[in-house]
Amino acid sequence: MCELLGMSANVPTDICFSFSGLLERGGNTGPHKDGWGITFYEGKGCRTFKDPEPSCQSEIAKLVKAYPIKSVSVISHIRQGNRGRVCLENTHPFTRELWGREITYAHNGQLSNYHDLKPEYYRPVGNTDSELAFCWLLDKIREKYPKRPANMASVFRYAAKLSHTLREKGVFNMLLTDGVYVLAYCTNNLHWITRRAPFGKATLIDADMVVDFQQETTPNDVVTVIATRPLTNDERWQKMEPGEFALFKMGELI
Repeated sequence: MCELLGMSANVPTDICFSFSGLLERGGNTGPHKDGWGITFYEGKGCRTFKDPEPSCQSEIAKLVKAYPIKSVSVISHIRQGNRGRVCLENTHPFTRELWGREITYAHNGQLSNYHDLKPEYYRPVGNTDSELAFCWLLDKIREKYPKRPANMASVFRYAAKLSHTLREKGVFNMLLTDGVYVLAYCTNNLHWITRRAPFGKATLIDADMVVDFQQETTPNDVVTVIATRPLTNDERWQKMEPGEFALFKMGELI
């Protein structure tokens, strides 16, 4: 299985602390050595860094970790391949354009009997079940909403409804964002935590690293982090239930 990491914040925030813990699981403290990727949103644009090498030894990952890119929406992924070979085109996250917005997605799990998913407009570049499911998901959204609706939250709720269908085909833990909303959908293993004032200290599980968020934030900051497994050992993470989804905007659960 792979692992997911996402962030939703009300001010541009760097994810270096959480990302540092995730990277260690990519071949060091965890078996997810078949590539990694991360997408940061900045306005209507996004930056994506991906590498099929293990994240714990990737030079690109070291660059990203050392370069505190600030964003309000982030999706990251470390891969333990089970469908499709280890290569760049099969490395998450995946991004497609919809209504003039970049939509980014990452999946943790494995699907079976998924060949009946036959997207018409969006086509996979690689050969993973994950990317095929993403293309199918976007096809269904585009079919229901030919034009961008005024209420984008309804689109993400519809995406969660479609995720129930994908969950019937196997394990489908998923993160989806347009740079404003961040959707988390759980089949078996997904956690989240919202940090707000009064901020305290946190210690990573997978690396010798402690941060005092009070020194890094303002009293008005709200930052939610979503992860397959909790990244810190001294904070209270919320565990999601099977079939549950959570939709975040500007750090807040909506």
